[in-house]
Amino acid sequence: MSLDAALLSILACPQDKGPLYYLESEEVLFNPRLRRTYEVRDGIPVMLVEEATELDDPEFQRLSALVSDRAIAPTFEV
Repeated sequence: MSLDAALLSILACPQDKGPLYYLESEEVLFNPRLRRTYEVRDGIPVMLVEEATELDDPEFQRLSALVSDRAIAPTFEV
């Protein structure tokens, strides 16, 4: 399920307040600065720091490559 564009445009990381990358195929919002993801469950972003997934090096590299290869734009520009 895809997230609404209006919702995406206001989503920010709850910890560092920076933009995220929506990886629809992975059902996550990715924060490369903090090396973590926030799950999207049934079309609802779970934006709780305590429920974020910390990424190990291989997963961080894989998601970073997806963002780059697919030219995924951040949720907003700083």
